[in-house]
This record gives sequence, C-alpha cells and structure tokens, in this order.
Amino acid sequence: MEVNRAVINEAVELGLLSDQQAELLWQFFAECAANSPTFRFTHILYYLGGLIAIGAMSLFMTLGWEAFGGAGLCFIALVYAALGIWLTEHLLNRLCLPIPAGIVATFVVVLTPLAVYGAQVALGGWAEGQAYREYHTQVDWRWLMMELVTLACGAIMLWRYPLPFLVMPIAVTLWYMSMDLTPFFFGSENMSWELRELVSLWFGLLIVLLAFWIDIRTRHDKDFAFWLYVLGTLAFWGGLSLTLADAELRKFLYLCINLLMIVVGAILTRRVLAVFGGLGSAGYLGHLAYDVFENSLLFPFFLTAVGFCIIYLGILWQRYENTIASYLRSFLPHQIQELVANRR
Repeated sequence: MEVNRAVINEAVELGLLSDQQAELLWQFFAECAANSPTFRFTHILYYLGGLIAIGAMSLFMTLGWEAFGGAGLCFIALVYAALGIWLTEHLLNRLCLPIPAGIVATFVVVLTPLAVYGAQVALGGWAEGQAYREYHTQVDWRWLMMELVTLACGAIMLWRYPLPFLVMPIAVTLWYMSMDLTPFFFGSENMSWELRELVSLWFGLLIVLLAFWIDIRTRHDKDFAFWLYVLGTLAFWGGLSLTLADAELRKFLYLCINLLMIVVGAILTRRVLAVFGGLGSAGYLGHLAYDVFENSLLFPFFLTAVGFCIIYLGILWQRYENTIASYLRSFLPHQIQELVANRR
C-alpha cells in the first residue's frame, strides 16, 4: 500500500491520529523518501542527468575521442575520476544527499575501463583501428583486463561509499565478462548462438543466486541486491527463452520455470522476477493459441475460465492473506523470514 497525504488525512478523520501527529508523521515520511529512490521529479532529474553523463563516457562515446590517443584518454578519465570522487565526498558528507552521491560514484567506476583502455593503447596493447566504443558492442576476450580492473574499482568504491546504485556497474561488468570469457575458454571459432544462450542462462542464474545471498546478508540495510536481480534475471530469462526447443515437454517446463519465477518474486517482493515470469507465461499461452490449438473452438473459452479462476484465487488470497502468509512463512528459515518482513 502506498502511504500518501490522503491516507494520513483519512486516518485523522477516523480519529486514529490528531492533526499535529499527522503533520509530524507526514514530515517524517517526506524526509525518509528524500533519501530513498522513488518516482519523484527530483529523483528523475538525478538519474536522468547521471545516466546522460555515464552514457557520454561509455555507450555514446564518439570515434572522435580516439584522436586524443591512449595517454590522452587515460589522462581525461583520471581527471574526471578525481573530480567525481571529490563531488561524491561533497554530496555525501557535506550536503547529505546519498542518491546523487551514488550516481556520481557510479560515474567514477564507469570511467575505469576507459582509463585502462587508454593505458593499454599507450603501451601498445591494442592494434590500430580498435575503438573503445566497441567495448560495449563487441565480444572479445581482450576486454578482460578492463573488466577485472573495473570490478576491483567498483568493489573499492562500494566499500568506501556503501551506496546501492554502485552495484549497477559491477553487475553490468559481470555480464560483459561472462560473454567475453566464452571465447577465451572455448575459442572464437566455437562461438555458436547455442553456446551464448547457455552461458547467458547459467550466468544469469548464478547472479540471481548471488543477489539472493546478498539480499539475506543485507536484509537490515539498504537494498544492495536490486541491480543484481535485474541483470541476473535479464540474462537468465533471455537465455532460457532463446533455448526453447520444438519438444512440447520442454516448452511446458519453460512455463513451469516462469510460474516459479512469479511465486519467488512475490515471496521476495522482487517485481523483476514476477514481471519476466509473467512475460514468459504469456508467451507460452501465445504458443498454445497460435500453434497447438490454432483451430480449436474451445481453447479461448477454457483460457477465459482459467483467467477468472486466477482472479478468484486473488480474491481469496486478499481475504486470507495474513493467515496464509504467516503459515507459509513459518516453513522458511529465520533469515528469509526477516528478509521478507524487511523488504515488504
């Protein structure tokens, strides 16, 4: 339930709060929301500006920057990083603004591969014609040094500034590394799409499990697992969806996995798992409608009945949610019970 001013005013009308208590409670909620990522115009400006700056030094870097040469690129990245660290300290310690501080600290981590690339070019480690912007579009095992240094820098920055948004570049770098390690171990000539899909699937599953472990370890702290869940789910679900075979049994297994993702996402209050599980389930129903029961007259009626049954289950769940949820949580380990209670 979203707590807004209208809800607090309703509590005042019911006599649950006095006007003074309501005003103090609203001020408390406003102060908490100011330092928690929410869909507010201020936060939209923070993330929009930060993502533009991050994209300018990564995804949107033009080929013209190659004119600076390796030493020039490394120098520019280091100067930007020094300014970013100073601004992070200022925002966090002087102005007490953790959200923009986390975005600026993330910008510093994103500069790491550019600095390493520039140093490698200056030392003759890259052939002519290899542009930095290809780091984000081309799979190449030679990017591994840049990725390892980025992970080390991200870990140091996260240790120095424990801000959740810093996990984002670490998660993205792990994803890049999973793709670049494939030709390193199996050779570029064996880089088939089937192998890429399997790597994506298993890597995504490992990242989701890592996110779950971090979720339990930080259940009383900030949400450090969010970006790992997002990147891990994208990689796992994408690989899973692309490895579908013609066998109906495997497609049905795909449906079961997606339904399990919905259930786990609901238990852990991780919307990304539930959303992609829902997309996969809808895709399987589309397969049934367009392939298996293409000429069936009864299938739409059956599917409608299933839909209304699910709605009825939702009504029952809402009516007895506390009783059922308490009973089901009693079977979970204590750490997971605390995680569910704190993340709700």
